[in-house]
Order: sequence, then C-alpha cells, then structure tokens
Amino acid sequence: MTSVDQVKSAATTAAGSTTPADGRPESGSATAAPGGRPVSRRVRSRRGGRWWTPWLFLAPALILFLYFKFIPMASALAMSFQDVQPYLGNRWVGGENYATVLTSDGFREAAWHTVVLAVGQTLGSMLLGLTLALLMEGQGRKLGFVRSAAFLPVVVPIAVVAELWRIMYHPTEDGMLNSLLGLVGFGPSGFINDPDSSMVSIMVTGIWRGAPYDMMIFLAGLAGVDRGLYEAAKVDGASRFQRIRHVTVPGLRAVLTILFILAAIRGLRVFTEVFLLTNGGPDGSTEVVMTVIYKLGLEQNRLGVGAAGAVLLFLATLLLTVGVHLFRRRGNE
Repeated sequence: MTSVDQVKSAATTAAGSTTPADGRPESGSATAAPGGRPVSRRVRSRRGGRWWTPWLFLAPALILFLYFKFIPMASALAMSFQDVQPYLGNRWVGGENYATVLTSDGFREAAWHTVVLAVGQTLGSMLLGLTLALLMEGQGRKLGFVRSAAFLPVVVPIAVVAELWRIMYHPTEDGMLNSLLGLVGFGPSGFINDPDSSMVSIMVTGIWRGAPYDMMIFLAGLAGVDRGLYEAAKVDGASRFQRIRHVTVPGLRAVLTILFILAAIRGLRVFTEVFLLTNGGPDGSTEVVMTVIYKLGLEQNRLGVGAAGAVLLFLATLLLTVGVHLFRRRGNE
C-alpha cells in the first residue's frame, strides 16, 4: 500500500469514529453491537422505551382501582371511628364502634361460624379440586371439553348458584336431593331449613363452586412436576397413592400455599350464598361476620359500626395472608 492510500485509510477511520474532546460519543453516533454492526443511541433508546410507558398503559386500571377501591377503603377506615349521620355531619367516637361490634349479640358466634365455614370450604374445595385435576390431567379433545364443563360453576354468577341450590335443597319429600336420598333409604332432610344441617349445606354449595377454580390451578401446577420422578417411583414399586403422596404433593407445595390463601380469604368473606340461602338463619345457625356487618351497617343504619366490622375483617384477612407467607418462608429456609 502506498503512502497516499495509507493517508486516505487513516482519514476514513478517523471520520467514522469522531468523538468530542471529553471522550463521549456525539448524539446519534454509532456504537459497536455484539454482532459487529453499529447501533446508534437513538435506536437503543427506541428499543429500551421510556420508564413511564408501562405506567401509561396501567393508568386506566389504576385510576379505576383508586376511585372505586382505595378511596372507599380510606373512607371506611375514617368512618369506623365516627358516628355517621348522613346530612347531619359525622361525630368522632374513637373506638366505640369497634367495641360495639365486638360486644354485639351473636358476633362471637358469627365469627366462629365464619371460621368453621372457611376451614370446611377451604379443605373441601382444595381436596376436590386436586382430585378432579388428577382425573383430568393430560391432553385430549375430550378432556378439554370435560374440563370446560367442570369449570362452569366458577363463571356462573353466585346469585344463580344460590338460587339453584335453594331449589335443590327444597325440604319436602319431592325435592330434588330428598328424592335422591329416598332412593337409598334415607328420610327427607331439612337442609338449609334445619339448624343442624344448614351450615353443612352452605359449605357444600361453596365447595361445589370453588373446587373447579382450584382444579385449574392444580392442573397448571401438575404441568411443572417432573415426569421422571413418576417413572422412578413406579420402577421402585410405589403405588399410585404413594406416588401422589411423595411426588405430586411435594411438587405442588407452592401451588398449595397460594390456593390455601385464596380459598381461606374466599371463606372468610363469604356473604352472598349465606344471604340468599338463609340470611343467617334458621335461629342464627348460619350467621357469619359479613351478614352481621350488613345487618348492623345497612339494616340498622349504623354505618360507622358496619365500617368498623369491615376493618376488623380486613385485618383478619391480612394477618392470615402474612402469617401463611411467613410460615412458607420459614419452611423454605
């Protein structure tokens, strides 16, 4: 190469990599990409986007949550310390509303009913959901149809579910469930009209509606269980029950924790099915915390007392969630 060619080559290289005196590349200058191709700062900025872009898409939902959820929650917290008098002004009463809720007639009994109902529905829906998931695990057109049919109770409005079971629980001999009981030699039952069976009847309704939701979560969790463990256990002579106990259940530990929290919260906040089926009766045998709050706050027009009950229920749900989370973290450690 001649000296003239060397000078031209050096000038071309210098023109392609010009930087200012402080060493930083100019705006729009090229930088080397992993593949050797230059990538400008403008292109990198376009690929990376702006930090506020995701928040821009989330803004409509966040505004709705703020207006319809978080602001009412803050208002309820403030109302729980006040004697609410619409159009007359609220009066500060401190913790009097909380004392009224905790000492009201039937509140302790309603809290106990809520715990029993939550435990029964949680364990029942999780057990039935796991059973359905194990039966419907796999791929296939028929299995997809069966799973869709089994999931229908979740998408049906709870008011429709309550009305459906109220018809099936008809206490006469020609009622649907009583007719089935008569075929196997059992006498007619009062179901929701009998104080001895009303709580169990509502529990069965909640399990029927919640189990398909748990089934879908379990199906998603079963897809992540290592199939090699099943084959190894089968070679070692493990029965199906032993494979479920020692392979499936440990593989679903995280799923079980999440479902336990969701089902427990669903059980603690039970209201619609109780309100539509029994409204707390007969003789208060199905009274739960939410029905007590409803009657104190709306039927008796004591909004501050109702707000205090709602805050107590929220705190119980929060403590349950945090407690399960801490227990899970300690178990992992």
